[in-house]
Amino acid sequence: MAKMRRKSDLPSKTCVICGRPFSWRKKWAKVWDEVRYCSDRCRSERPKAGQTPERQ
Repeated sequence: MAKMRRKSDLPSKTCVICGRPFSWRKKWAKVWDEVRYCSDRCRSERPKAGQTPERQ
């Protein structure tokens, strides 16, 4: 039987858009090194190619 993991034991990253930490998800298992955004909302707010980031 597999050993249970706690959520605190999973790897985590910080979202490049909102700066919030997010944890590993099973659906990201194969592409974890490429994941940069915590949600679809943050992914849709990313700067488009050729544009400079907006200053707030």
